[in-house]
Amino acid sequence: MNRHSTGQEVPNYRVSVAPMMEYTDRHCRYFLRRITRRTLLYTEMITSGAIIHGDRDRLLGFHSEEHPLALQIGGDDPAACAESVRIASTYGYDEYNLNVGCPSDRVQEGSFGACLMARPQRVAQITRAMKDATDRPVTVKHRIGISGRESYDQMRRFVEIVAEAGAERLIVHARIAVLGGLSPKENRSVPPLRYEDVYRLKRELPQLTIVINGQIVRIEQMCSHLARVDGVMIGRAAYDNPWLFAEVDREFYSDPGTRTSRAAVIDQMIPYVEQVRRESGRHPRTVLRHMLGLFAFQPGAGHWKRTLSGPIEHDVDIVALLEAATASVPQHTLGHVPTAV
Repeated sequence: MNRHSTGQEVPNYRVSVAPMMEYTDRHCRYFLRRITRRTLLYTEMITSGAIIHGDRDRLLGFHSEEHPLALQIGGDDPAACAESVRIASTYGYDEYNLNVGCPSDRVQEGSFGACLMARPQRVAQITRAMKDATDRPVTVKHRIGISGRESYDQMRRFVEIVAEAGAERLIVHARIAVLGGLSPKENRSVPPLRYEDVYRLKRELPQLTIVINGQIVRIEQMCSHLARVDGVMIGRAAYDNPWLFAEVDREFYSDPGTRTSRAAVIDQMIPYVEQVRRESGRHPRTVLRHMLGLFAFQPGAGHWKRTLSGPIEHDVDIVALLEAATASVPQHTLGHVPTAV
């Protein structure tokens, strides 16, 4: 929790960045933390099987500066999800989230993700098991429905059952998930947004903590949603336009301390890129790819992206590369903190 200038505590979940496969890895999160201290960050979804049987340090390790940080777990077995929480607890996550929203065929084959919305009692069992394994918050991210179970009343009943099991927060993607016939990408845009269903859920169940997710791309939208629900979760916009978060700490947490500049962010990333290359042997692109959107909607953005996404040698001079990448960026854009678009 963060304290508002009025003395009231402002919950970290007021603004969060959605868990996104192949995007919100530790390097992306470290980069975002250069821009915002307060926003709640999430890992990519990690399956319970991977946590139990995989390379735990690679999957679960993170930089101490990434806090506040939530781990999202995918799975359908209460015991395995609980064991995953116990294992992850040694790494110091701030909270744990169950994925009940991913519509991919691979996830469906594992009987978890969005298809679990058809099994609310099972989700309740998993939630209870995860809560028994930690003293940190356990939350659930889900859709407003799935194909064949698309009504508001069905969603409300799902939420009531899961909340009764102890879910401390419900993060609701305001679209149904079409299970079969649409790709995960299409499932983020083809089913229509139903924000009103999420607002209604909060009105009818005011005792629950409700966070809304789905096509939120501007500060003004965040403000509008926060007048109706408890938090907003930002998805692809966080990746495509990370500078959106340059105003979040001040706007939503009354914390001006993280006002920065794009130039300062780049300077802070240079030693990090070099450290990753030196200590893990990873190519600089492992980190640089997460920085492509830093100048979205600004002059010089195209040159920046082309330079960082073009051929790069493993032993490239990072400082020289980034100087070349910003060659077409006006100085006021590099050094000024603008109002987010």
